[in-house]
Amino acid sequence: MRSVEQLQTAGLQTYLSEQLHPLETRLPPTVQAQIDAMAISRQGLASLVQSMEQRRKDADAVVEDAAKKTAQQAFQQEMNRLARESATRHVLRALYSNNQVQEQMTWFWLNHFSVYQAKSNLRAMVGDYEETAIRPHALGKFRVLLGAVVEHPAMLRYLDNEQNAVGRINENFARELMELHTLGVDAGYSQQDVQELAKILTGVGINLATTNPVLRPELQPLYVRKGQFEFNPARHDFGYKELLGQPLHTKGYPELQEALDRLARHPATARLVSKKLATYWLSDGPPAALVQAMAQAFVRSDGDITATLQVLFAAPAFHQATPLHKFKDPMRFAVSAVRMAYGDKPILNAGPLLYWLNRMGEPLYGRPTPDGYSLQSAAWASPGQLATRFEIAKAIGSGSAGLFKSEGPDAREVPAFPQLANALYYQSIEMTLGPATRKALEQAASPQEWNAFLLSSPEWMER
Repeated sequence: MRSVEQLQTAGLQTYLSEQLHPLETRLPPTVQAQIDAMAISRQGLASLVQSMEQRRKDADAVVEDAAKKTAQQAFQQEMNRLARESATRHVLRALYSNNQVQEQMTWFWLNHFSVYQAKSNLRAMVGDYEETAIRPHALGKFRVLLGAVVEHPAMLRYLDNEQNAVGRINENFARELMELHTLGVDAGYSQQDVQELAKILTGVGINLATTNPVLRPELQPLYVRKGQFEFNPARHDFGYKELLGQPLHTKGYPELQEALDRLARHPATARLVSKKLATYWLSDGPPAALVQAMAQAFVRSDGDITATLQVLFAAPAFHQATPLHKFKDPMRFAVSAVRMAYGDKPILNAGPLLYWLNRMGEPLYGRPTPDGYSLQSAAWASPGQLATRFEIAKAIGSGSAGLFKSEGPDAREVPAFPQLANALYYQSIEMTLGPATRKALEQAASPQEWNAFLLSSPEWMER
């Protein structure tokens, strides 16, 4: 695998430094071609959402029942296709990008700032949400990431903030912004703080039209439009507000920025983010001293995600001979298994991988509630989950998974039988296996069975 070769050539410290400060993302040409051909890559968010909105209106306007049903079904199929493109692009990058830390952090933040694609027209938005709000900031400043998320139409629509206006407050986004995205449920803020933040968020919404709203002359200079995001002062509460015991010193759109500054730089946010990062990368119960050191780095660096991760990656617990055990979530399991089996050989069809994520209960953009998927091992270690993973390991290990069978009128299938008993196995993996796994591998009746045993072994299930 390319990542192992990079690590062995550069050495651990240099490799980690390069991963934390990625330059150009490189993908195999055929993989990049797949991504470039996608509608979500060729069409911007505004154009894509507006065209799909028009298509929905056209379908709803059809009078004859059968024709109406056909048109509506075609619209839904196209929305599903866009969502599948977004998920496919994500897993292709996860499989083949040279910047693996950036890929895992992109998934981490997508999960932290989770949106559910099945709501409204989010299937047309999730690709841009990942591409513009999450991915560019996955290793940058938390405050910049938070601002990009808060102003993206996918998040605003998912948590109903486009319905939040003076005189008819909607607290959904304000509550999740404090409880899940920044401070955490135990940070000591009050219901009054939620209400105040909801007032700050009034007027923060979405404009799907090609024109701006007509406003009174005195409000026009206060209007802000960025793509499909808008701050509409006619919908904003300009009254006095306090947040976390301190007054807001600005009004209108600047008031939102002031509030986000306060949330992003709060010590509770540093602790929440640091603990989640340590839980994701290290163990279900990361050492308290390490979490504190990470939180201190977060505060000291003004929320620099890379600086926070550097503390984690430099910790003795991260490199000790007997690492803290961390059971892989479905995304890590599926991606690592395919990477182990096929290395840099580009798959032709991501469909099986997306299907496996669905079966294991962790589809991309598929969490209905805003809390994101669990980072705890217990959520993924049930007997049913393990049985499903064995089936997946068997499919990958036998070469019958369908990953190399393309779709469409020119469909083709490339023979691809993985050779897992390779140099990487003998140099890096064999020494980590326990007696029971070694014995099972010795008793395998065929190379296919040997592959399945390795990919479903307890050791492979852990980080």
